[in-house]
Amino acid sequence: MPSSSFPTTTSDVFEMGKYKAALRRVEASASASAPSCVAPADPPPKPLLIAFPADAPGEFPVLLFLHGYLLYNSFYSQLIRHVSSHGFVVVAPQLYTVAGPDTTDEINSAAATTNWLHRGLAGLLPPQVRLNLAKLAVAGHSRGGKAAFGLALGKSPTPLALPFSALLGIDPVDGMDKGKQTPPPMLTYVPRSFVLDMPVMVVGSGLGEIKKNPLFPACAPRGVNHADFFAECRPPACYFVAEKYGHMDMLDDETPGVRGKATHCLCKNGRAREPMRRFVGGVVVAFLRAYLEGDDVSLMGLRDGHEVAPVELQKVEFLL
Repeated sequence: MPSSSFPTTTSDVFEMGKYKAALRRVEASASASAPSCVAPADPPPKPLLIAFPADAPGEFPVLLFLHGYLLYNSFYSQLIRHVSSHGFVVVAPQLYTVAGPDTTDEINSAAATTNWLHRGLAGLLPPQVRLNLAKLAVAGHSRGGKAAFGLALGKSPTPLALPFSALLGIDPVDGMDKGKQTPPPMLTYVPRSFVLDMPVMVVGSGLGEIKKNPLFPACAPRGVNHADFFAECRPPACYFVAEKYGHMDMLDDETPGVRGKATHCLCKNGRAREPMRRFVGGVVVAFLRAYLEGDDVSLMGLRDGHEVAPVELQKVEFLL
């Protein structure tokens, strides 16, 4: 319950920020396939979707965001624009279009993209957008959350040229079930076993472990989901679970194509995506502000109940 000595308010992190966030698509090859794409002289290892503050000069931290299994980075356009509008550059690589159960290649691709950032990212942005790569975070959703943990835990043989300052797992998933983890496994089932020299946030969905169709597994099965990832995190770490929302509810309202339609059909979902997407975007901003910029007002407000989230929270836990 909120303390009587503090008012309960709705934090600005759950609304769009003061910057106008623009999106830019970047091809991995030397030529762009569409007029809206950019073909850089030093192309990234994978195609990118970049969100950046476009209307004011400044120096901004960078977030590398990894998409979920068989999803497109474009499905996160509204989410990454929300984060970017608060003063962050968000880089979302398309790690693959088709993939098997092994996540090794996407972890390696994420490592290669990380090492490209200091070489090529600045040249793709307006000159008034300056990068602060000393404040670099990595986040991922679903299997991308597993890949983000893998990258931070050093599962790629590629040495990272840039260190991460924060790690965020958005409903991370490590396989089909306990004992059926996809390689390389992240979870050891040893409490506080993750050796990470950075703060961690885990966000979970309350409906993710519920099957929508008896013929298909749950999208975030119990035993390999957010609860298990947080159980292995060491301080400082924080954990939020949105009770009445599902594994895909932080995606765009409209996700076109067969894969986009599947995001509505295969997972147990809440009534609408907008509240969960605003919550995820806002709590990401609150966490990044706290650990990259030293402003923990919104994050501690959520912990203490002084800030009102746009979703009902089933669990809030901090390890400090």
